[in-house]
Amino acid sequence: MSVKKTGEHYRCNECGNEVTVTKVGGGTLVCCGVEMELIK
Repeated sequence: MSVKKTGEHYRCNECGNEVTVTKVGGGTLVCCGVEMELIK
């Protein structure tokens, strides 16, 4: 899933890392070799 806007929260389902988007630069967030999941 590509990053679309600031403030979105993502989680890695492998290790539990979480990130919050502060600047949109395009692309996809990846951790542990898999795409991170958007947290609603």
